[in-house]
Order: sequence, then structure tokens, then C-alpha cells
Amino acid sequence: MSDSQENSDSKEPATKNKDSLANILTVALGVCFVCAVVVAGSAVSLKPTIKANKELDRNKNILIAAGLFKQGETQESEIDGLFEQFTVRVVDLQNKTFLTEDQIAEANLDISKYDQRKAAKIPGMSMELSNEQDIASISRRANYSVAYLLEKDGEVERIVLPVHGYGLWSTLYGFLALQGDGNTVAGITFYEQKETAGLGGEVDNPSWKNLWVGKEIYQDGAVALKVIKGAVDKSAPDAKYQVDGLAGATLTSKGVENLIAYWMGDEGFGPLLSDFKS
Repeated sequence: MSDSQENSDSKEPATKNKDSLANILTVALGVCFVCAVVVAGSAVSLKPTIKANKELDRNKNILIAAGLFKQGETQESEIDGLFEQFTVRVVDLQNKTFLTEDQIAEANLDISKYDQRKAAKIPGMSMELSNEQDIASISRRANYSVAYLLEKDGEVERIVLPVHGYGLWSTLYGFLALQGDGNTVAGITFYEQKETAGLGGEVDNPSWKNLWVGKEIYQDGAVALKVIKGAVDKSAPDAKYQVDGLAGATLTSKGVENLIAYWMGDEGFGPLLSDFKS
């Protein structure tokens, strides 16, 4: 072989190693980038749908608490029309009053976007509760809440209020509906909780929730409603202030009782309901 041929062969590039670390990292980063773009794009495009579904679920639970949505009878397509019957009001939980439209504007609140749960985590939009105040174990309470009033012929028939408090494993979020007297329970529902299935998770069992209908919150101006251990003796004089406890879920039952005591008490909606009734 000639010297020129040897020089030519020596100048041929070496075969590229496709399994090199650099190639592996390049491919991996490329895949991650593409996936990130796809996920971000999906999140942005689906955001309106997610928001609409969240609002639909909230409205459905409000209707369930108020007794206007019957499982197996009411259609999902009817939710929007039924919810339009409600008047949405903003409650100042510090002063225990309904805000006027001017006060809502002054407080820079957008009712359609206001999230009470998020507001409770922001110091400027909430207050920290002392151990004595925090009987529902929620740590902080938002300064404002939203209430839903169902009116007919100038009279309030239902008042639906958001409530939450800690059970055994999780914070239970729900709605409590009262009749127009601001005292008699029209219904209750919990739309988010992580209690033990079959035990504390029974807070969302329709049979248990039906036990609340017709019970009374207040006795001589104080919160009297209790979730007792075992079944209520219907012949007892205090039966209208008692609800059957959840079998095998004493701490969840106590958590529900505590959240009712807090939100219907002086730190929650109690003073507002007292003025409302009078």
C-alpha cells in the first residue's frame, strides 16, 4: 500500500458512538422538553374546562345541600338553571355583615373569582385563630365568605353557607343549608374529604346526610347541635339538636360537630344569622 493511501485512510472520521453519555443526555433532555411543552400546552388549553367543571361541581353541591338536586331525578343539564335562582352575597366575617355592592368594590373583590380557601392562606386576606377560637382546627379564617340565598316572593327560603373543619385525616369541605329561619337545617353535603372509606368517609353517605334535615342549630341563642355517639333517641327532648354519630368514626364525627360549632358560632356566621332572623 502506498504512503498516500495510508494517509488517506488515517484521515477518515471515527465512527460516532450513538450510546455515548452525551447522546443519551441529549435525547433525554429533548424528550423532557417535548413532554414539558405538551403538558404545559394541555394545562393551558384545558384550564377553562377545568374551571367550568369545578364551578359546576360547586353549584351541584350547593343545590344538593339546599334540597334542590335529587340524585337519580335531577339532570346535570338542569344545574345551571337551578343555581340561577340563588342570590350570591359576600359576608364580612370580621364585622358579621353582608357587604353592599359599594363595599365589595371598595374591598376590590371579584365574586366570580373569589376563592375563600386560597384567601385563608394569605395573611392580608385572613386572620390567624387562637387555640381557643380554633375549635374546628382550621388555623386561619378568611376575612370574607360567600353565602347563597334562595328567595321567593321577597322571603328567604334557604341560606347555604360554606363550612370546613378537620376530621381524623383531613379537612372536610362542604355546605350547610338552613331554612329561612336561619336555624333549621335544610341539608348538608361534603364535597371534599379524605376520611377512611366506610367509616369517616360516610360523611358523604346520602342516608347519613338525610338525618340532618329538620335538626335545629340553636337553643337559647347558643349552638346546640351535636353529633352524638350511637343513634339518637327520637323521644328525647333534645333529639332535634342531635344527629347520629358515624359508626367506628368517633373523631370524624367530633370533627363535624366542631366545624358546625365554629361556623355557626360567634367566630363564624352566628351573629349574622342572629341579625338575619330578627
